[in-house]
Amino acid sequence: MAESYDYIVVGAGSAGCAVAARLSEDARRKVLLLEAGPADTNMWIHIPIGYARTFLDEKVNWKYETDPEPQLDGRQIYWPRGKTLGGSSSINGLIYIRGIASDYNYWRQLGNAGWGFDDVLPHFRKAEGNIRGGDALHSGEGPLGVDDMRWKNALSEAYLEAAVQAGYPRNDDFNGPKQEGVGYYQLTTRGGRRCSTARAYLQPARGRANLRVVTGALTEKVEIADGRATGVRYRIGERVETAAAGREVILCGGAINSPQLLMLSGVGPAEHLAEQGIAVVRHLPGVGENLHDHYQCRSLYRAARPGTMNEVVGSLFGKMKMGLDYALGRRGLLTVGAGLVGVFLRTRPELEDPDVQLHFIPFSTDKMGTTLHDFPGFTVTMNQSRPQSRGRLRLRSADARQYPSMVANYLADEADRRTAIAGLKAVRHIAQQPALKDWIAEEMLPGPQVQDDAAWLAFLKANGGSIYHPAGTCKMGTANDRMAVVDERLRVSGVQGLRVADASVMPQVVSGNTNAACVMIGEKCADMIRAEAA
Repeated sequence: MAESYDYIVVGAGSAGCAVAARLSEDARRKVLLLEAGPADTNMWIHIPIGYARTFLDEKVNWKYETDPEPQLDGRQIYWPRGKTLGGSSSINGLIYIRGIASDYNYWRQLGNAGWGFDDVLPHFRKAEGNIRGGDALHSGEGPLGVDDMRWKNALSEAYLEAAVQAGYPRNDDFNGPKQEGVGYYQLTTRGGRRCSTARAYLQPARGRANLRVVTGALTEKVEIADGRATGVRYRIGERVETAAAGREVILCGGAINSPQLLMLSGVGPAEHLAEQGIAVVRHLPGVGENLHDHYQCRSLYRAARPGTMNEVVGSLFGKMKMGLDYALGRRGLLTVGAGLVGVFLRTRPELEDPDVQLHFIPFSTDKMGTTLHDFPGFTVTMNQSRPQSRGRLRLRSADARQYPSMVANYLADEADRRTAIAGLKAVRHIAQQPALKDWIAEEMLPGPQVQDDAAWLAFLKANGGSIYHPAGTCKMGTANDRMAVVDERLRVSGVQGLRVADASVMPQVVSGNTNAACVMIGEKCADMIRAEAA
């Protein structure tokens, strides 16, 4: 007999933990939270710099790859996604960025009532526990810890000064009235430890008798009868279990797993489902479409003198000091996220909002997740904020254990190519400022041979990759948008009792890192469900 719950939440990630925890605040409702990965017991999850260790760890990381990308000469692009309690909030670079007001106002302009910036701001504030306290845009009381950078050095200060010299204003709050400018990022940490949504939401909720959390549970199908979601089928090892949902099933698997599960359940493009031998429950051609991501490209610099993480990690004394700093005061290099200094800039003066984001990182390596260089070096990543190129996700088979086929179609749109080239030129312009004159010995990538636009584009295609923000595959839209998957209340079109709440519902990815926006989506989803059930 299937165990019965009021709500079943699939995916204990950035949104899923928020949804499950908030729904379980109502003691009258039984909530089941299913997570395909293990518990978040890996030590490196909780140490901020540990994202470099989990980046390639298949125990807590799905380790997806795209299909050969047609605009990138057939290169396959690596997509790490969290597979543990907290999901990608447990393995990401910890940067707390909401995006900008016009991101959400655009969602509302598409017909999604209730998703303008003024509408979503209360949900951001409800989630946020900012060390700086509260004001009109922030809160210091929410469960999600947001802290200032706990480690800075002379090089990071020099980079910040160089960006100011290049014409970008100082900005100490990228989530404040304006995003444009240069400043230190804030991180989703509390007390020097990662504050994943598992720590922020699940940890306080785990003692509730009405919340059950099951790890190692791969959901294979949403059971749908007479147009209504009635429960789920999930696998733990070789054992198959079922659970019934009296009220709703909420998919929070992210931009890859949520559309995959919908299609496995018979909800998606009818012709494609038939090809996979899956009975069509609801023809929704938009499932898996609108796939897009922030495409990043790294510039690497050999430093002229010590002051980077490379030489610290490369020495026994340096590693001992890192460990001691962290153990004694939760400070030092182990508290750094995937970006120390950020720059949000406009590549054209006529733009109202920034269209490029930079991350200054105080180390260098040939490939992310691998050994640092044995000489002082640093990295600056560049990504376009609002990509126009669109790809697609499709099933490879009806087996949930088989990874889906994904093509982001990076750089297919001419506007994306122009913006990315301008962004890379801006990176070089900052590096040429007086504040960095004594710091840079050599531009390793792209290198001085890259000068004209053709060379910049060739470099971009050969060296770029994901900055790990896939979105849009179950996009939110109105009834007259045939490619919409969910409505403004995140309900799946044509299937009662089924919602999606994660990055997949974004019609257009936000202008920045996506974790904060996903937590907000989870908060808003739970509020809508509870309001409707009252």
